[in-house]
Amino acid sequence: MILWQVILVAWAGMALAMLLFYFVQRRTKNAGIVDFVWAAGVGILAVFYAAVASGSPERRILLAVLAGIWSLRLAVYLLVNRVWGKSEDGRYQMLRRNWGDKAQTFFFAFFQIQALWAVLFSIPFLPVAYGKTPLGPLDYLAILVWLAAVAGETLADWQLARFRADPASRGRTCRVGLWRYSRHPNYFFEWIHWFTYVFLGLESPFWWVTLAGPVVMLLFLYKVTGIPYTEKRALESRGEDYRRYQQATSPFIPWFPKREAP
Repeated sequence: MILWQVILVAWAGMALAMLLFYFVQRRTKNAGIVDFVWAAGVGILAVFYAAVASGSPERRILLAVLAGIWSLRLAVYLLVNRVWGKSEDGRYQMLRRNWGDKAQTFFFAFFQIQALWAVLFSIPFLPVAYGKTPLGPLDYLAILVWLAAVAGETLADWQLARFRADPASRGRTCRVGLWRYSRHPNYFFEWIHWFTYVFLGLESPFWWVTLAGPVVMLLFLYKVTGIPYTEKRALESRGEDYRRYQQATSPFIPWFPKREAP
């Protein structure tokens, strides 16, 4: 397939998937399903690129395995912890209230925009899928980055889930493990994960395309859907406890905490 055809098929597939799950959202009244579809869709696109591209087989297999496992872990986590049997996430409840009678019209557009974003985030996979050189030291470095990132994100998610499961933690801020050194260690390791494809794609003439992954992800985490909203909700629910946590703890990159004010 020609490159533009690959991208067009990727967009059509994601648009169809988002359309189907838009109707699931209408029935369940839980728009959080869009996060699960996005996470699963990006991984599926990586596998699709690996299947149809003309790069070396070992490079395409490595892309499918790394991106596929990352996607599966994130999608399952979102499904189990934010969608399945859970009330709708506060972000989408707020949108539903703000949009009022036109909520379903706006949600339809929102789901389709997420389809476009999924394709955008999958673009860094293309230089890897079309790379023709044998695997080398940079690719092994990419595997190490991937292992560290996925392990760190998994550990951060587990530590937070364990903290929240304790009734004594209600109304308190998690300062356990990685959360002692960063207010958002899960976001940090998610960002680090996207450097995997930078190293995998460095042998390609179009390696610079892979930079879109960490750059766009950092933009989203800092300015769009990540840190601003999460911290706003945390201040509303935990107040002064979270303000002390903000003053003492690095917002993103893990670092030694300062002493909290009494």
